[in-house]
Amino acid sequence: MPNKSSSPGHARRRSETRFLALSIALAVAAAGATTYAFTAGAEQPRGRAVELSLDGGTAVVDTATLAVRARTGAGRDLTLSDAAGTDLGKPGPVTRTGRDRARWSYPERGIDVTARTDHGRLSLSMKAHRDTRLSWPVTGTDAAAISLQLPRGEGLDIPVGDAFWTEGKGQLAGSTVDMSEGLTLPLWGYSLGKRAGVSYLTPTDIGTDLAFTADKGRLRTTAEHTFDRGEGTRAYTVTFALTDGNAVAPAADYRSWLAERGRLGSLKRKIAKNPATEKLLGAFHAYTWGTARTAEGVRQLRKLGVDRMWLGYDAGPDPMDKAAVDAAKKAGYLVGPYDSFANGQDPKSADSPTSAWPGTVYPDYCVRDAEGRPETGFGGRGCYLSSQAFEQSEPRRHHLADRTRSMVANGADSYFLDVDATGELFRDHAKGHRMTKAKDRTNRLARMKRIAEHGKGGLVLGSETAGAWANQALAFDHGGGTPVADGLWKLQKDREKWGGYYPEAAPGIFFKPVDLPADLARAMYDPRYRVPLYETALHGSLVNAERWELSYEKLPQQKTDRALTAMLYNTPLNYVLDGPSLKQHGAELAALQKYFAPLHKAAGTEPLTSYRRLTADNTVQRTVFGGGTLTVTANFGTKAYDGLPGGCVDARIEGDDEPRRICPADLRG
Repeated sequence: MPNKSSSPGHARRRSETRFLALSIALAVAAAGATTYAFTAGAEQPRGRAVELSLDGGTAVVDTATLAVRARTGAGRDLTLSDAAGTDLGKPGPVTRTGRDRARWSYPERGIDVTARTDHGRLSLSMKAHRDTRLSWPVTGTDAAAISLQLPRGEGLDIPVGDAFWTEGKGQLAGSTVDMSEGLTLPLWGYSLGKRAGVSYLTPTDIGTDLAFTADKGRLRTTAEHTFDRGEGTRAYTVTFALTDGNAVAPAADYRSWLAERGRLGSLKRKIAKNPATEKLLGAFHAYTWGTARTAEGVRQLRKLGVDRMWLGYDAGPDPMDKAAVDAAKKAGYLVGPYDSFANGQDPKSADSPTSAWPGTVYPDYCVRDAEGRPETGFGGRGCYLSSQAFEQSEPRRHHLADRTRSMVANGADSYFLDVDATGELFRDHAKGHRMTKAKDRTNRLARMKRIAEHGKGGLVLGSETAGAWANQALAFDHGGGTPVADGLWKLQKDREKWGGYYPEAAPGIFFKPVDLPADLARAMYDPRYRVPLYETALHGSLVNAERWELSYEKLPQQKTDRALTAMLYNTPLNYVLDGPSLKQHGAELAALQKYFAPLHKAAGTEPLTSYRRLTADNTVQRTVFGGGTLTVTANFGTKAYDGLPGGCVDARIEGDDEPRRICPADLRG
């Protein structure tokens, strides 16, 4: 992120951005420069070793095996990767193309490698001349490894020896996650003992999986990349950065990486472009049903004292009408429809208006696999529609523009486009609109940008579980805050326990309270494992919330922890509302929103600049935004800490004489 000059003082400050847990702010504040880091003292390769400098130390790559070691400035030797799990064959000779760059190849595997120093990181980029696979890097093998940082939803920090994750109900060992689909950020990291760690970034996340194993009860990870010409994945890059071991350091590293390349969005810029976006600051989010989506329902919410909300409504036969939209705008709220461009069904039998398209969009636009079969769509109905087919026809037929125009004819100033920003990408083999997953991502970004710029002033755009690649296109997302564990999907399919799609005005799937099984609750909401990776990377770029089917009232046993987490991370709570729930929970919602609003208005456009756990059991945690604009301390435990009772949160906006306190459980009757 920052420019690294030859000045020793400047180099020292750059190093501190990764080595000081309290100095994430320095990495963020200096964002934007683009010159490459270079260390004059890097040695020439000796035999099969290539040595390059990192911020905070030196890295050595063994070209015979791709094992990577590092020595820190403090004299510690660290293992950043063991030897590749793939037979590489004999490496070719090393060519040094400058003191900060070296090249070699693996002729038997058909892979060329370039290693270089990039903004203080070690970057290894590979290009394959034929289709092949590579299991590398092999990480978590250093004996000093303490915990694994994993961006599942908002983020987890998992002790490598925790039996719950290695062999228990939260078991990761033996599983594999697609980095372009299953993680919200293309990274992982490890804390390596006292004040040391490593960040791994994979900019080429498409085609890359992360596999988990447990060796002698310790969690290890191996990236597995598939070089495939047809998939467009014959390039593979991994960067390594030394960190201070803070649990959010890999995300701070990624924020720097985005800023260096001009890929970090800014809510401030989005507000300047579309002033309605400012209404997100201080707002909770809610999908409305029944009475809650009428003008009178909106007025009831405002009478409760709720001064900021994002209100959405589904694509059913009874959307918010113009009177309700006008009431929402008058109340200071954002309001918008749910839509999806991803599903197509026969218009004669489509189960949702969003799945019915004009003419022969269905089935002509269906994504098709290599055998020509359509990719089955939502809930086993219809098919997934090809973004390439839409992009090719849009200049002539305007299917997407016409859909958007009709959806906001009631005056809505926001839009929620389901699926587009998630990681579920498709390769389309259909004749006439073939595409790779990378092209699918590019197409989605293009159409999200068009929605954000729709009409005279634009629309405040949100999408589902936004991958970091979409951060510039969106103003908000629903789902990136939820670290979904696999057991959740199984539970949601149990309609008796979870609820179904009836009654129509308040479907049980959204409104029926559910007690999560203990193991599932632990995997998703235990504050001992939760860390704000997503916020460290993207806070101030977009507003992040939980999944909409996991409303605040859906999981009653997790309410206190979820409220504390929302305040700690400076992220809004997400609700579903109908007439009865407004009466039952409206006062509690209003009290929580009244507390949250000034915190988010002060810091919603600022970066998260510090994250600390203040107790050994991780139950007391503190965040700082904007280098001191807002400081929040949450006590997830049962015992008081420094005067802060268990189950309560203190927040101090810069200039406050006393902290602002709320204890969410006290709001419930």
